Amino acid sequence: MKQKYERPTIRKMNSGLMNKFGSRTDLDPVKEIDGISVKNLVSDYGSPVFVLSEKQIRRNYQSAVRSFKTRYPKVQFAWSYKTNYLNAVCKIFHQEGSWAEVVSGFEYHKALNNGVLGNQIIFNGPDKKEADLILAIEKHSLIHIDHFDELYQLIRISERINKKAKVAIRVNFDTGVYPAWDRFGFNYENGQAWTAISKIIAAEKIDLVGLHCHIGTFMLSTSAYAVAAKKLCDLALRCKNEHQNSIQYLDLGGGFPSTNTLKGAYLPGVDTVPGIEEFAEAITTTILESGFSSDELPLLILESGRVLIDDAGYLIGSVIANKRLSDGRRATIMDFGMNVLFTSNWYNHKVTVAQDAGQYTEETVLFGPLCMNIDVIRESINLPLLETGDHVIVHKVGAYNMTQWMQFINMRPAVVLIDQHGKSHLIRKQETLEYLEMMEQLPDYLK
Repeated sequence: MKQKYERPTIRKMNSGLMNKFGSRTDLDPVKEIDGISVKNLVSDYGSPVFVLSEKQIRRNYQSAVRSFKTRYPKVQFAWSYKTNYLNAVCKIFHQEGSWAEVVSGFEYHKALNNGVLGNQIIFNGPDKKEADLILAIEKHSLIHIDHFDELYQLIRISERINKKAKVAIRVNFDTGVYPAWDRFGFNYENGQAWTAISKIIAAEKIDLVGLHCHIGTFMLSTSAYAVAAKKLCDLALRCKNEHQNSIQYLDLGGGFPSTNTLKGAYLPGVDTVPGIEEFAEAITTTILESGFSSDELPLLILESGRVLIDDAGYLIGSVIANKRLSDGRRATIMDFGMNVLFTSNWYNHKVTVAQDAGQYTEETVLFGPLCMNIDVIRESINLPLLETGDHVIVHKVGAYNMTQWMQFINMRPAVVLIDQHGKSHLIRKQETLEYLEMMEQLPDYLK
């Protein structure tokens, strides 16, 4: 077959920034995911398409649980629904033993519909509707109070329905990481948290059973978690000593990072991000040394999301066209954009080609198909020359993209799960115009 012509060029060689790990190239093609070829996935489900690996999800969960349970005797994970609330994904985590952590009424109902017992649902978030709070009380769910108005509302509701609510408060504090996440919960340093605790203990129909914090997202500091754990422990011990109210659990939230590379980072995330075991060591050591007797150690709850699923997700897409920008840079336009790859705003995602390509590479801008200049997947990446119809894989996209995606210009693609036996399953259909217009109503005078 006649070889494709590539014009001769003279250019400066660029092997990438050097560091103590050497230069990094990711030019080898990735032609399959969990044993299924990219070509077959595109043929069966269209392009673009999200692909999730059940094998990797279960591997991640089991590794995280092992990291904590080998260091601390009482540990419970609660799957963060906002990270990825596709039912198939949630079911996998619940099969593995995870509870549910939700931040809205519709997520709460999804958890119930997925078979999660009420007393294994943690209800977080600042916007809990009254009907949802009543249901959560009746189902014996753990309600994490975010602000005083919610506290007063809970007191009124519990007295009116004459049922006790099991609650915790969310606490925010200075952990040495700035800007501090002080929008949510009650502040530790200015006494807000203790005031809330005292009001709850004084209320007849509310049981304070836990303390909760969530200090940030994509946290790279293990010491910050040690500080957070210490301050929660101090509050718990104070509750016991001054109010004779034993705290049953400490919830350290989530925020553990995946190995994605943040925009602006000098080194790749896979080389710099702390592992889950490092966070486990910081948290559990602090709790064990905080002064609890062995028979009073609280249950440790983790609400991890991103670290458990990011690297189990892939986005397969196809090349629409190539062009030259006015400054001479090569640009490649893909059939997926930031409407479905929201995390391209945060990360320099790893992108690999899915077929054999030539040895010649060039710095390329990867654009999406949206009619917006900000629709950029990667501002700069070295890739082989790609032709219309060629496929690429974007790696580590399992967290947040399937909950924060938008119907904008293009509709949302299908999502596929590859099970542990290498078989693919459609777990969310590609959207259609009929689906998009289901909720619309046309006034009679416009018909």
